[in-house]
Amino acid sequence: CHTSRMPTPKGKELAQNLPREELTHLILKLLQAWKEPLSHFNQHIEHHQELSDDSLSKAKQISNMVHELKTGVEKSMGIISNSLNGMASSEAAGLSISNEANLMTDSDFIHCFRRDSNKVQSYLKILKCRIMPENSC
Repeated sequence: CHTSRMPTPKGKELAQNLPREELTHLILKLLQAWKEPLSHFNQHIEHHQELSDDSLSKAKQISNMVHELKTGVEKSMGIISNSLNGMASSEAAGLSISNEANLMTDSDFIHCFRRDSNKVQSYLKILKCRIMPENSC
């Protein structure tokens, strides 16, 4: 996975110990790291004749959701991430994704995206529990 070298907490307990700002920044870095690869993936799958229009539509929906989630996290957390927005996604992640992400097979790509999506979901749950403890997390 092109994000494998990105330092992320190993396990829920370590993620819970991260300060809110650091956890939010990590979420933004993960989302930004997927912006370019998802765009390339969408372009790649558009040329697959065997894929249904529904599959193509879902892939585009995922890309849009990642963008909307990134924007939402920035707004809801009150973070203006000029340093991330001013960089290419590979620079924001501190990674060179141009070759690594593009050389993955479709199944590897989906596996990596699912892995990182699960991380983002877990980190967002932790943040939600910190912000709204009344939700009995």
